Parts: sequence; structure tokens; C-alpha cells
Amino acid sequence: MSAKPSETTAPTFSEEERAAMKERAAELKKEASGGRRTKAAADELDVLSKIETMAAPDRAVAERIHAIVTTHAPDLAPKLWYGQPAYARKGKVVCFFRSGDADKERYSTFGFTAEAALDDASGLWPTSYAVTELTAAAETSIIALVDRVAG
Repeated sequence: MSAKPSETTAPTFSEEERAAMKERAAELKKEASGGRRTKAAADELDVLSKIETMAAPDRAVAERIHAIVTTHAPDLAPKLWYGQPAYARKGKVVCFFRSGDADKERYSTFGFTAEAALDDASGLWPTSYAVTELTAAAETSIIALVDRVAG
């Protein structure tokens, strides 16, 4: 899986943004191991650690999806689900990212469970999307879906 840069590709994270994410991961690690250990902090640290271990194309997409979900649906809690990043409401997974590299597939997947309640009046709606690169259009679609889930 190699994402090719193009004019439609969404911007990647700057060095400052990557540094901020690493700082946040360090804060969560400290919080998870310190006296005020919280499951939420430990779960988010697990997700960030998992994303950090992904191959470059998947890592960039997963980082951006993590930023989108945590910004647009702050009530969803990051957690690992089947060893991959996911976001849950009241303990139930609502949406998830699956690494194509880890799954030995030609593309990664961003998907939704029934908990997302994205039901369409037509009786037919997608529950997961193939992601080969996160273009500006793809990012806009993901934001719209996450906003819908967030209510």
C-alpha cells in the first residue's frame, strides 16, 4: 500500500502537530501509570501507540481519522477493538479504523457498527469505506459521517 501524493491529498501533519500528538501520548502515559490512573487515558494511549506502530501510509490516515473523530465527536472514547483503533460511546464501538497493511489487504477500512445508527430511509447504506488515501473529498465525507454519528 503506497499512497501517492496528489493535488487532492489532504495535508499531512506538520512537525509541530506530530510533536503535539507525542506530547499528548506522554501525558496519557503518565496519567495511566500515575496515581490518577484512568481507563480512558490508558485506552487512548493504547490507540495512539497502535497508530504509531503502523506502516507510513496507514499511520498517516489513522492519525488524521483519530484527529477527526476526537474533534468532531468528543463524546466517543478511543479504544482498541480487535487490536485496531476504534471509538466507542458508553463502551460500545461506534466507528473503527482497520489497517490494510496489518490485515494484509490492499486498502484500509474506516467503518461503523450498528451503534452508529446511520440508517438510511432507502433501506441500503454503507457501513464501511475503503481508504487508500485521505483526499480532501474523503476527509470531508468522513467528517460529515462522524458529525452525523455525534448527533
